[in-house]
Amino acid sequence: MNARDATATNNLEAFWMPFTANRQFKQAPRLFVGAEGMHYVTANGRRVLDGTAGLWCCNAGHKRPKIVEAIKRQAEELDYAPAFQMGHPKIFELAARLVTYMPTGIDHVFFTNSGSESVETALKIALAYHRVKGDGARFRLIGRERGYHGVNFGGISVGGIVANRKMFGTLLTGVDHLPHTHDIKTNAFTRGEPEHGADLADELERICLLHDPSTVAACIVEPVAGSTGVLIPPKGYLKRLREICDKHGILLIFDEVITGYGRLGAAFATEFFDVVPDIIVTAKGLTNGVVPMGAVFVKKEIYDAFMHGPEGVIEFFHGYTYSGNPMAAATALGTLDTYEDEGLLTRASELASYWEDALHSLKGLPHVIDIRNLGLIGAIELEPIAGAPTKRAFQAFLDAYDSNLLIRTTGDIIALSPPLIIEKSEIDVLFDTLSGVLKNLH
Repeated sequence: MNARDATATNNLEAFWMPFTANRQFKQAPRLFVGAEGMHYVTANGRRVLDGTAGLWCCNAGHKRPKIVEAIKRQAEELDYAPAFQMGHPKIFELAARLVTYMPTGIDHVFFTNSGSESVETALKIALAYHRVKGDGARFRLIGRERGYHGVNFGGISVGGIVANRKMFGTLLTGVDHLPHTHDIKTNAFTRGEPEHGADLADELERICLLHDPSTVAACIVEPVAGSTGVLIPPKGYLKRLREICDKHGILLIFDEVITGYGRLGAAFATEFFDVVPDIIVTAKGLTNGVVPMGAVFVKKEIYDAFMHGPEGVIEFFHGYTYSGNPMAAATALGTLDTYEDEGLLTRASELASYWEDALHSLKGLPHVIDIRNLGLIGAIELEPIAGAPTKRAFQAFLDAYDSNLLIRTTGDIIALSPPLIIEKSEIDVLFDTLSGVLKNLH
């Protein structure tokens, strides 16, 4: 049955959709049946400009030839290889290429299937690292309010989005949270990194002293908080976190599931902000969103700490059936080829100024109370409707879709993160369309 038949017969009920208003969707389905370049194609043939790179993941756009060809070749050659005690050449090739993008000293990678799994892996590595070093008293994990680190139990424990946590019990113990960095009273309509707020990093010092620093294993933050609505770190904030972690022997984890693979104009946020964490969590852009895959990068000393004892004994009891899956590895290699051939890992730096000006041109439109940006990321925060939070932004999402533009909303915030192949003319179309949508919002 094709998508048109499914829509016509309302054969949609069996699928419990993730992070979706299921009843609303199934009354008026929004179905994509094709995609190429910067556009999706709907079931009724409309071309929709992708303003979100899928879900922050299709950084190279859609239907890219080298990625498609890599998948075809791999399917004919080797469909699956066991992930435990066995390997295949492409996953070692991929690991060796990926670590060349990392800062000096981060030279090992553990493969997963998603950002959520990458976060779980990073947290387990951090805890196990301290234990194998003989420092098992370090069990506490520090996250941040409004942080998003996937939807598994470790991720929602260190995460700080209330709706993602409230139904699932006590979660992990020994977790605390930094305050978020969003200060709309002081930093509204900032272009790039806010001037004020670096001192918020000092809350990590307070939390450490509250619990005793010798009990804290790791601190995890998104360099730019994405899914909560694009919260840009104040100038100097991430460097201060690094200093405090160094002072107390705490591992610093950057969740770069969104900022990785070119989103800010550098390959990774660690390069963009010139701050080197101990562990880097990635997914999404690793395979251009085409085949699920994640990757966790660690410093050499973390990997080496596990490499003791008899050589025939498993050093780290963790992994997934699909860790380093051949199809995913081939897809990632095709993605890296595409990024490198077209200079996409730095292209956001070339477009950032034009993007910023176009985004901030929406200042003054009805209900717009803040605009913020960095690289090829943008957010427009809307004044909530009294008694009906999220309603205004969701209406903007529906109106934009009807106007052939895909945006993402979280709360009353519109988030934008287009494929890195976007042209200036397409930036103009995006914001002209969005301007029209905002002008007509109630």
